[in-house]
Amino acid sequence: MTFAPLDALPDAEAEVVALTQDLIRIDTSNWGDSPETVGEAEAADYCAQRLREVGLDPEVIVTTSDTRRAVHVRIPGSDPDAAALLLHGHIDVVPAMAADWSHDPFGGEEDAGFIWGRGAVDMKDMDAMILALVRDWARSGVRPRRDIEVLFLPDEESGSIHGSHWLVDHRPDIFTGVSEAIGEVGGFSITVRDDLRLYPIQTAEKGIRWIRLRARDRAGHGSMIHRDNAVTALCEAAAKVGRYQWPVRRTKTVDRFLDELSDAYGLDLGAGELDIVLKRLGTLGFLVGATMQNTANPTMLSAGYKHNVIPGEATASIDGRVLPGYEHEFEETIREIVGEGIEIEEVNSDIALEAPFDTATVDLMASALRAEDPGARPVPYMISGGTDAKAFARIGIECYGFSPLQMPADLDYWRLFHGVDERVPVDGLTFGVRVLNRFLLSC
Repeated sequence: MTFAPLDALPDAEAEVVALTQDLIRIDTSNWGDSPETVGEAEAADYCAQRLREVGLDPEVIVTTSDTRRAVHVRIPGSDPDAAALLLHGHIDVVPAMAADWSHDPFGGEEDAGFIWGRGAVDMKDMDAMILALVRDWARSGVRPRRDIEVLFLPDEESGSIHGSHWLVDHRPDIFTGVSEAIGEVGGFSITVRDDLRLYPIQTAEKGIRWIRLRARDRAGHGSMIHRDNAVTALCEAAAKVGRYQWPVRRTKTVDRFLDELSDAYGLDLGAGELDIVLKRLGTLGFLVGATMQNTANPTMLSAGYKHNVIPGEATASIDGRVLPGYEHEFEETIREIVGEGIEIEEVNSDIALEAPFDTATVDLMASALRAEDPGARPVPYMISGGTDAKAFARIGIECYGFSPLQMPADLDYWRLFHGVDERVPVDGLTFGVRVLNRFLLSC
């Protein structure tokens, strides 16, 4: 598809920077079910107020408590027969330790062409793009073809129980007639050479299997001989899980992505050069490697209450991620690794998903990218983590990660996620607004 020229978006491009800064300055750190998790309410109220300023009528939805709030607004389309599109972003962020940063993680400072702060790429940049566009449309009277359901969501960083999953279960009216959803994480550039940039579009993500291993045995005095020590048994089991080499499993999305990488870099991945390509991708290469196998990593250990007392119980937390179609293999393998003496408790389980890439909607994403960057080459990919898409996929919505950003060639995008000195380029934000506008007005 070839796009006709669109009117410039000076207001939206100017606003997206200020909106990103404002959102970063609201500390929405998600500490889980803790009294410290309070900022989502302020951020939701901020988003709602920005929408009301331009004559829209958003609904602020209190989910599981007054500090857990979502915002919903419907943008009516011009074609009543077209299926609706869900456009969503989460407003919470992972915590940040200010002492580790070169800029205040909640300062939203602009420096050296970047906006710095927690949430700059995950994902207050996309929230700001959505706000800037919707506000611009409201002021100018622009209408998309499809109805667009806009959601700003809490709790994505802790499993979405208080956000998207709650809304799917308690507010199904929002999703009536919705066929597709657009959110994180995709549409960012990877520079191969001056005239070629890959733009991965997320079409799949691994499932979640957070489990707890528990060992129980006889408590006793730390000075005595104990062959039946719960801490020892637990640590041995956790070490076996952490060191286990999971077999490579290729899915449709990963195969397509590897084919695109092979062509772009001029390498034959079948000739043992996969590691070369993955190294060239920086931290994205680690992500791609993780999407070729199930993974299970010990993350927390807990046992005991006194130095000279052997406890009767010890636990280990395991972050498991499963490929689409390989969920049963994961569960069977974990049981075999840890042995019969270790209890396995499910803490959080969520689906893996895989959406088609060869669709009209993805074609429009590709066209919108190429209209702003002639060197753009969109490719499908899978992420190793999870997003709010899991909740929407449960009710049959096809979900895609498309929050477009053109990144500097030397900036390692994936290292910014949950990392120190998270930042987003100002030019990337304005690029994203233009691409998102083209896509949403064409789909």
